[in-house]
Amino acid sequence: MRSAQVTIRAVAVAPADAFDRVKDFASYPELSPVVRSVTVDRAASGTPGGAAEEHSDWEVYFRNGILRWSETDTFDRAGLTIAFTQIDGDFAEFTGTWRVRADGEDSLIDFFTEFDFGIPSLAGILDPVAERVFRETIGVVVTSLFPKAEVVGDEALVRAVELARERAAELRTGDAAPTAIPAGAV
Repeated sequence: MRSAQVTIRAVAVAPADAFDRVKDFASYPELSPVVRSVTVDRAASGTPGGAAEEHSDWEVYFRNGILRWSETDTFDRAGLTIAFTQIDGDFAEFTGTWRVRADGEDSLIDFFTEFDFGIPSLAGILDPVAERVFRETIGVVVTSLFPKAEVVGDEALVRAVELARERAAELRTGDAAPTAIPAGAV
Protein backbone atom coordinates (compact mmCIF):
# COMPACT_ATOMS: atom_id res chain seq x y z
CA MET A 1 0.00 0.00 0.00
CA ARG A 2 1.31 3.44 -0.94
CA SER A 3 0.75 6.64 1.04
CA ALA A 4 0.83 10.39 0.48
CA GLN A 5 1.03 13.13 3.08
CA VAL A 6 0.83 16.93 2.89
CA THR A 7 0.81 19.66 5.54
CA ILE A 8 -0.45 23.17 4.75
CA ARG A 9 -0.22 26.23 6.99
CA ALA A 10 -3.24 28.56 6.80
CA VAL A 11 -1.92 31.86 8.12
CA ALA A 12 -4.12 33.73 10.65
CA VAL A 13 -7.01 31.25 10.27
CA ALA A 14 -8.66 29.68 13.33
CA PRO A 15 -8.77 25.86 13.25
CA ALA A 16 -12.60 25.69 13.22
CA ASP A 17 -12.70 28.06 10.23
CA ALA A 18 -10.01 26.05 8.44
CA PHE A 19 -11.97 22.84 9.08
CA ASP A 20 -15.14 24.35 7.58
CA ARG A 21 -13.30 25.37 4.41
CA VAL A 22 -11.51 22.05 3.98
CA LYS A 23 -14.70 19.99 4.35
CA ASP A 24 -16.37 21.80 1.43
CA PHE A 25 -15.36 19.11 -1.08
CA ALA A 26 -17.91 20.28 -3.67
CA SER A 27 -15.82 23.45 -4.22
CA TYR A 28 -12.63 21.53 -5.08
CA PRO A 29 -13.19 21.40 -8.89
CA GLU A 30 -13.15 25.21 -8.92
CA LEU A 31 -9.78 25.21 -7.15
CA SER A 32 -7.79 22.65 -9.15
CA PRO A 33 -7.99 21.70 -12.83
CA VAL A 34 -7.04 18.13 -11.86
CA VAL A 35 -10.30 17.64 -9.92
CA ARG A 36 -12.92 17.13 -12.62
CA SER A 37 -15.96 16.83 -10.33
CA VAL A 38 -17.10 16.15 -6.78
CA THR A 39 -20.74 15.44 -5.99
CA VAL A 40 -21.68 15.45 -2.31
CA ASP A 41 -24.71 13.75 -0.78
CA ARG A 42 -25.22 15.75 2.41
CA ALA A 43 -28.26 13.70 3.38
CA ALA A 44 -26.20 10.84 4.83
CA SER A 45 -26.75 10.00 8.47
CA GLY A 46 -24.75 10.93 11.52
CA THR A 47 -22.66 8.46 13.47
CA PRO A 48 -22.38 7.75 17.21
CA GLY A 49 -20.54 10.46 19.10
CA GLY A 50 -21.97 13.28 17.02
CA ALA A 51 -19.80 12.91 13.91
CA ALA A 52 -21.59 13.71 10.65
CA GLU A 53 -21.34 11.42 7.67
CA GLU A 54 -21.64 12.22 3.96
CA HIS A 55 -21.03 10.39 0.75
CA SER A 56 -19.10 11.96 -2.11
CA ASP A 57 -18.41 10.90 -5.69
CA TRP A 58 -15.11 12.01 -7.20
CA GLU A 59 -13.61 12.27 -10.70
CA VAL A 60 -9.94 13.24 -10.95
CA TYR A 61 -7.76 13.44 -14.07
CA PHE A 62 -4.97 10.86 -13.88
CA ARG A 63 -2.49 9.96 -16.60
CA ASN A 64 -4.51 9.66 -19.82
CA GLY A 65 -7.85 9.10 -18.17
CA ILE A 66 -10.06 9.75 -15.20
CA LEU A 67 -10.04 8.10 -11.76
CA ARG A 68 -13.50 7.66 -10.29
CA TRP A 69 -14.54 6.65 -6.80
CA SER A 70 -17.24 7.07 -4.17
CA GLU A 71 -16.33 7.54 -0.54
CA THR A 72 -17.86 7.85 2.87
CA ASP A 73 -16.67 10.99 4.65
CA THR A 74 -16.95 11.20 8.44
CA PHE A 75 -16.66 14.70 9.90
CA ASP A 76 -15.68 15.09 13.57
CA ARG A 77 -15.99 18.82 14.16
CA ALA A 78 -15.02 18.57 17.84
CA GLY A 79 -11.82 16.73 16.93
CA LEU A 80 -11.31 18.75 13.71
CA THR A 81 -10.80 15.57 11.70
CA ILE A 82 -12.28 14.08 8.57
CA ALA A 83 -11.89 10.39 7.78
CA PHE A 84 -12.69 8.99 4.35
CA THR A 85 -12.98 5.48 2.94
CA GLN A 86 -13.67 4.45 -0.62
CA ILE A 87 -16.88 2.43 -0.94
CA ASP A 88 -16.67 1.91 -4.71
CA GLY A 89 -14.28 2.89 -7.45
CA ASP A 90 -11.01 2.52 -9.28
CA PHE A 91 -8.80 1.81 -6.28
CA ALA A 92 -8.55 -1.61 -4.65
CA GLU A 93 -8.18 0.31 -1.37
CA PHE A 94 -8.33 4.03 -0.62
CA THR A 95 -8.59 5.62 2.83
CA GLY A 96 -7.34 8.71 4.55
CA THR A 97 -7.71 11.52 7.02
CA TRP A 98 -7.67 15.28 7.27
CA ARG A 99 -6.68 16.84 10.57
CA VAL A 100 -6.71 20.53 11.46
CA ARG A 101 -4.70 21.78 14.44
CA ALA A 102 -3.72 25.10 15.91
CA ASP A 103 -0.19 26.47 15.54
CA GLY A 104 -0.14 29.83 17.31
CA GLU A 105 -2.54 32.06 15.39
CA ASP A 106 -2.33 29.80 12.32
CA SER A 107 -3.83 26.45 11.48
CA LEU A 108 -1.95 23.42 10.22
CA ILE A 109 -3.93 21.16 7.91
CA ASP A 110 -2.61 17.62 7.60
CA PHE A 111 -3.77 15.34 4.79
CA PHE A 112 -2.82 11.66 4.80
CA THR A 113 -3.95 8.90 2.45
CA GLU A 114 -3.16 5.25 1.81
CA PHE A 115 -4.09 3.71 -1.52
CA ASP A 116 -3.63 0.61 -3.61
CA PHE A 117 -4.68 0.21 -7.23
CA GLY A 118 -4.68 -3.56 -6.85
CA ILE A 119 -2.43 -4.09 -9.87
CA PRO A 120 0.87 -5.39 -8.45
CA SER A 121 2.57 -5.54 -11.85
CA LEU A 122 2.01 -1.79 -12.39
CA ALA A 123 2.49 -0.61 -8.79
CA GLY A 124 6.05 0.55 -9.49
CA ILE A 125 4.77 2.83 -12.26
CA LEU A 126 1.31 3.94 -11.10
CA ASP A 127 1.84 4.36 -7.37
CA PRO A 128 4.61 6.99 -7.47
CA VAL A 129 2.67 8.99 -10.08
CA ALA A 130 -0.52 8.79 -8.00
CA GLU A 131 1.38 9.87 -4.89
CA ARG A 132 2.73 12.93 -6.71
CA VAL A 133 -0.68 13.82 -8.18
CA PHE A 134 -2.36 13.49 -4.75
CA ARG A 135 0.25 15.69 -3.07
CA GLU A 136 0.19 18.38 -5.76
CA THR A 137 -3.60 18.42 -6.05
CA ILE A 138 -4.11 18.65 -2.28
CA GLY A 139 -1.45 21.38 -2.13
CA VAL A 140 -3.17 23.40 -4.87
CA VAL A 141 -6.67 22.92 -3.50
CA VAL A 142 -5.89 23.70 0.14
CA THR A 143 -3.65 26.70 -0.56
CA SER A 144 -6.46 28.04 -2.78
CA LEU A 145 -8.95 27.85 0.11
CA PHE A 146 -7.17 30.56 2.12
CA PRO A 147 -5.92 34.09 1.39
CA LYS A 148 -2.48 33.15 2.72
CA ALA A 149 -1.45 29.52 2.88
CA GLU A 150 1.71 27.56 2.25
CA VAL A 151 2.93 24.00 1.96
CA VAL A 152 5.06 23.06 4.98
CA GLY A 153 8.30 21.11 4.88
CA ASP A 154 8.72 20.19 1.19
CA GLU A 155 10.37 22.71 -1.15
CA ALA A 156 9.82 20.58 -4.26
CA LEU A 157 6.10 20.42 -3.49
CA VAL A 158 6.04 24.18 -2.82
CA ARG A 159 7.42 24.80 -6.34
CA ALA A 160 5.06 22.26 -7.95
CA VAL A 161 2.04 23.85 -6.28
CA GLU A 162 3.12 27.36 -7.35
CA LEU A 163 3.55 26.20 -10.96
CA ALA A 164 0.20 24.39 -10.97
CA ARG A 165 -1.59 27.44 -9.57
CA GLU A 166 0.05 29.72 -12.18
CA ARG A 167 -0.99 27.34 -14.97
CA ALA A 168 -4.56 27.17 -13.63
CA ALA A 169 -4.72 30.99 -13.49
CA GLU A 170 -3.50 31.18 -17.10
CA LEU A 171 -6.18 28.71 -18.20
CA ARG A 172 -8.91 30.69 -16.38
CA THR A 173 -7.88 33.99 -17.95
CA GLY A 174 -7.35 32.51 -21.40
CA ASP A 175 -3.64 33.34 -21.46
CA ALA A 176 -2.70 29.73 -22.14
CA ALA A 177 -3.83 27.17 -24.65
CA PRO A 178 -6.00 24.47 -23.08
CA THR A 179 -4.63 20.97 -22.91
CA ALA A 180 -6.39 17.62 -23.02
CA ILE A 181 -5.25 16.83 -19.48
CA PRO A 182 -5.01 19.81 -17.10
CA ALA A 183 -1.71 20.97 -15.65
CA GLY A 184 -0.58 18.81 -12.77
CA ALA A 185 -2.20 15.70 -14.18
CA VAL A 186 -0.01 12.96 -15.51
